[in-house]
Amino acid sequence: MREHFHAVIPAGGHGTRLWPLSRQQSPKFLHDLLGAGRSLLQSTWDRLVPLADPERIHVVTGEAHAEAVRAQLPDLPEENLVREPSPKDSAAAIGLAAELISRRDPEAIIGSFAADHSITNQLGFHEVIREAIAAAAGGEIVTVGVTPTFPATGYGYIRTGEPLDLPGAPSARRAGGFVEKPKASTARRYVFSGRYRWNAGMFISRADAMLAQIEANAPELRSTLALIASARQDGGRADEARRLWDSLEKRAIDYVVAEPAAEAGKVIVIPGDFGWDDVGDFASVASLRQPVPGEGSGVFATNEDTELVSVDASGVVLSESDRLVALVGVEDLVVVDTADVLLVTTRRHAQRVKQAVEEVRRSGREDLL
Repeated sequence: MREHFHAVIPAGGHGTRLWPLSRQQSPKFLHDLLGAGRSLLQSTWDRLVPLADPERIHVVTGEAHAEAVRAQLPDLPEENLVREPSPKDSAAAIGLAAELISRRDPEAIIGSFAADHSITNQLGFHEVIREAIAAAAGGEIVTVGVTPTFPATGYGYIRTGEPLDLPGAPSARRAGGFVEKPKASTARRYVFSGRYRWNAGMFISRADAMLAQIEANAPELRSTLALIASARQDGGRADEARRLWDSLEKRAIDYVVAEPAAEAGKVIVIPGDFGWDDVGDFASVASLRQPVPGEGSGVFATNEDTELVSVDASGVVLSESDRLVALVGVEDLVVVDTADVLLVTTRRHAQRVKQAVEEVRRSGREDLL
């Protein structure tokens, strides 16, 4: 099965809660937000290479970001870079990848993994995905349920059912259903019950099973993706492929595949605990970049070249400039310093950065977005 496993990396979205570092022309997956020396996209590639050779790793991204992706991933085969003429959400992106891959490898098992997430326990991640690949061989949709560490209201949840005792996937359970982002009291109940896992948006299945689910729940999408794949394979029909793509509705894979399949009892969940974070805002960045206790100042920077002065302060600095940053008598501050925008907030209010983006848009400063 491993020789037929193909990893798909949907690389889209603007990450508005990480503005002004993440922008339309330079979204968050292209940035080294965690000071790892590699962008989030490159880190995603690095953890997938042990599971699939570069010839079986595929990236779906917007045309505006394709060249940056090529520059960051020199080992990505050109035919494995799927360029989206316009953003159409994850159902179209993953569905087109499944269509193209199935034509090259009819026995393919595909796994989709976001380009902009963080995973700290690589070995634990690999063990979970190997179980997921084994579970997917039977033709069902498999997802990964991350063990929650706190009652998060910003994540969706998966309700887990009975163990399935599958060969090669000893921790596999039936997925009882997907739940939208809950209110705080509901999230606490989910976590304390031990029956719910965070939905990390990872889906593993046979390519033909994924396409069959799309066919069952969105037949027009399925037929259009097949036409787009045929037009793409014929080098002289690029305009037709673009026209067909632009005709698609924006729909998420959760609504087209995962939720209907779960309702039909055809989703398997593999529980995982491997230090997952969606790096959704600056509070996440700060948590992932916290200094080791006893190792100096409570102010730290994602760029090791940033010059800091800290007096009774704590927080995180993300700077693209060469000027000194001084913080005095402030706690949990987030400072983002770029050539044309300076953002100052706190970890507590990091989710509200998206509101600042809307204010900038309303002011007519599209050049800053």
